[in-house]
Amino acid sequence: MSKWWSFGSKQETDSIFRSEVMSLVQMFLQPEAAYDTLAELGEVGCAQFRDMNKGVNAQQRKFIGEVRRCDELERKIRYVTAELEKDGHKVLDLMDDFPPAPKPRDIIELETHLEKTETEIMELAANNINLGTSYLELTEMIQVLERTDQFFSNQESHNFDLNKRGTHRDPEQTNGHLGFVAGVINREREYAFERMLWRISRGNVFVRRAEVDVPLTDPRTGSVLHKSVFVVFFQGDQLQARIRKVCTGFHAHMYPCPSSHSERMDMVKSVRTRLDDLKAIISQTEDHRNCVLNAVGKQLPKWTAMVKKMKAIYHTLNLFNVDLGSKCLIGEAWVPKRELELVETALAAGSATVGSTIPSFINVLDTKKEPPTYYRLNKFTRGFQNLIDAYGISSYREVNPGLYTCITFPFLFAVMFGDMGHGTILFLLGLWMVLDERRLTKKRGGEIWNIFFAGRYIILLMGLFAMYTGFHYNDIFSKSINLFGSHWVNVYNRTTVLTNPTLQLNPSVATRGVYPMGLDPVWQSASNKIIFLNTYKMKLSIIFGVLHMTFGVCLSVENFVFFKKYAYIFLQFVPQVLFLLLMFGYMCFMMFYKWIKYSPTTTVLADSPGCAPSVLIMFIDMVLFKTETASPGCDVNMFPIQREIEMIFFVVAILCIPWILIGKPLYIKWHRRNMPAQPVVEVDEVVEKIEVTGKEVIITEVAEAHESGGHSEEDDEPMSEIWIHQAIHTIEYILSTISHTASYLRLWALSLAHAQLSEVLWTMVLSMGLQMEGYTGAIGLFFIFAVWEFFTIAIMVMMEGLSAFLHTLRLHWVEFMSKFYAGAGYAFQPFSFKELLTVVDED
Repeated sequence: MSKWWSFGSKQETDSIFRSEVMSLVQMFLQPEAAYDTLAELGEVGCAQFRDMNKGVNAQQRKFIGEVRRCDELERKIRYVTAELEKDGHKVLDLMDDFPPAPKPRDIIELETHLEKTETEIMELAANNINLGTSYLELTEMIQVLERTDQFFSNQESHNFDLNKRGTHRDPEQTNGHLGFVAGVINREREYAFERMLWRISRGNVFVRRAEVDVPLTDPRTGSVLHKSVFVVFFQGDQLQARIRKVCTGFHAHMYPCPSSHSERMDMVKSVRTRLDDLKAIISQTEDHRNCVLNAVGKQLPKWTAMVKKMKAIYHTLNLFNVDLGSKCLIGEAWVPKRELELVETALAAGSATVGSTIPSFINVLDTKKEPPTYYRLNKFTRGFQNLIDAYGISSYREVNPGLYTCITFPFLFAVMFGDMGHGTILFLLGLWMVLDERRLTKKRGGEIWNIFFAGRYIILLMGLFAMYTGFHYNDIFSKSINLFGSHWVNVYNRTTVLTNPTLQLNPSVATRGVYPMGLDPVWQSASNKIIFLNTYKMKLSIIFGVLHMTFGVCLSVENFVFFKKYAYIFLQFVPQVLFLLLMFGYMCFMMFYKWIKYSPTTTVLADSPGCAPSVLIMFIDMVLFKTETASPGCDVNMFPIQREIEMIFFVVAILCIPWILIGKPLYIKWHRRNMPAQPVVEVDEVVEKIEVTGKEVIITEVAEAHESGGHSEEDDEPMSEIWIHQAIHTIEYILSTISHTASYLRLWALSLAHAQLSEVLWTMVLSMGLQMEGYTGAIGLFFIFAVWEFFTIAIMVMMEGLSAFLHTLRLHWVEFMSKFYAGAGYAFQPFSFKELLTVVDED
């Protein structure tokens, strides 16, 4: 079993260093075998098809009818899925065991199943709505009947009946008969409802209302309803008609309500009986609906995968061109050269499935088209490659910086994030995601979680490298560890220190030699700790930056050699690397020379640390041709011929500027004048013909393939454009060399800020708890430690880690990759069922 850290054979390593060699193949498929052949190719997932019908409308393509049928099936599946989720059923996902693509004849059976399922679920949903509506109406009616008892008494009902009878007997003796309307209304509309009734009746109505305390649910939306029961008393038939119109306008439900108390109680009993019967019917309907949904839920993932595969096949078939006789489908696809055999096997399997007597075959074309970029990645390298692809997809066959980013990215991050404690937290987070990745892969999280999980190996290495640099900084939660024992020796006694408290340790007599690795722990209590760390980390950042940029410039040689642009090595690489090394490489050399020459143990005054010149001032003097005045007993130069060498280096660096500016355009002009123009081949030429007959594969060499000359976009450009582009490139490189070197100082700045912030957090929070005494101190330390731990994870690990990550990403994108990386390619997107079915839906 291959491991994530194993890159396998040399070919696989080359596939990471450069993209795969791609071949443009032309496929000739028989119509009856085309569907099965593409089904086999989809399982293999190694061909990216090109659209052969770019000028044809999508509605006019051959298989648009089948695509629409698949769209209708997907609509039905989405409806069934929504019903499952609405009832709380979990929709399972097929992670690995995907069903094969259905046969074309199986689509009728699948349509029948989905049609029957959709119809049954729709009928059940409609019945649920009708039953729910009836249940809601009966519940509201009971509330109206019960609440009216609070509005009427038996005597009031008796008077009401007498008044009503008297009205019919002698209308002139009364002021009109008294009536009322009862019902329910939404609670948010009741105040507007009362105001409208007051206006239309001019105050001649009496309204009583009470809130419904029983929870009501809308059967269509499932939302909770808040309603109130109302009773409106009025006089006159005309006013009654107006009140009913207002109730209708405010969507109030009116229910019949007898005036007699006994009649109301009889009606309540009748309605309750109907409610009990309705509850039993609703329960039986829900049980039946659950059984149907459970049965459908088991088949739904399988149906979803089958429909997606079928739709993808017909969508890909629409990319094929149909000959005039409709006897053959012709298509083109990009295929990795090493996987041509898999394509041949898929063609043979597709023809054998339908028993086709006419063989399918492919032609390998020699083309000038730009192929897609494809890298063979594993779960370890994929995260780092995603960082590169976010900047730009690599051009075809150019050097891939993703291979080196696996080490340089976590290392530069760790230079800014160097702390053994914080690095351990980050390392444990990455280790947990790596060890438990099988379970976490099946977990559906948000977009932020998916980004974190995809970069789990990046987090693991960033934490590991942060522990390494933290060990060299001798920094763990802003404290140092005395691992090798301090090499400083205190030469003073207590009496001397009390009489002269400003004494300092003399390095020439107070040290036992160089500390074995990292920083001496005595620096933790030194008063000039920040000054020393400033100098130390600033020089380290410049050294790492120059090394990183020099490596990027050297990688451009790989591109020049591979694309056979050998002249560009002398015209571009040599002056660029000379300018970088003679200026900033020389400055790094002087840093090392200064560390070696000026020692506290020397007996020569000129070589003592007090006489060591500033490297920055020396570099400025080199550019301005100035000479500083040395201190008494000290020497201005570090070595005898320093000024002469600096002058030579600076002059050669200045000469590199016109070298970069005019070298490449003059070479292109000479090349066009002396080399014969190559005819441009607009039509793809057949190089190899591969015919598949059953299980036999016949390969015929038609023409000799030739390597493309690499990037030749400047061959078609006029000389004026080339001069302008080269001038821009020269200015950009010279200025960026200076600015990029200064940009690497962010390594020093963020490292120092991280260390100081960690020290402040320790001093202001945790040390207060450690200084508390007694039982209250133990309890207080428990809570203070929780606060310190929270701020450590939230600020030092998450916020500072994100900041260091973004700065590291910028150093790779701008300072490193700009030296050699074009990033003008496009990704290889094969026709693959696995990629289609495992894609995460972010909606």
